[in-house]
Amino acid sequence: QVQLVESGGGLRQAGGSLTLSCAASGSISRINTMAWYRQAPGKQRELVADITSGGTTNYADSVKGRFTISRENAKNTVYLQMNSLKPEDTAIYYCNADVILRFSYQSNMYWGQGTQVTVSS
Repeated sequence: QVQLVESGGGLRQAGGSLTLSCAASGSISRINTMAWYRQAPGKQRELVADITSGGTTNYADSVKGRFTISRENAKNTVYLQMNSLKPEDTAIYYCNADVILRFSYQSNMYWGQGTQVTVSS
């Protein structure tokens, strides 16, 4: 019903920048909060940043001042601009969206397939 497709992952040196994109498609009436999570090897998945449909943002302490989340509601797309990358940012990054389907009042959570970000020292 809903697909989230991420793009933009890759390999960067420490101090570099990278921008992730995630586009949602399908039977979408409205998207509430969109978010980026990440999971490093051997660790639990953690919230990186989220953004409401109105543009209110929230960041993990570890990325504040370095990462910026934004969205284009008309395109059902969320972005994550990552600056001053550190080796500890290495992880698989997952897009998440709280979606209200067409002809429904109920929201459902959807996940992307993940995109690898690797930061070398």
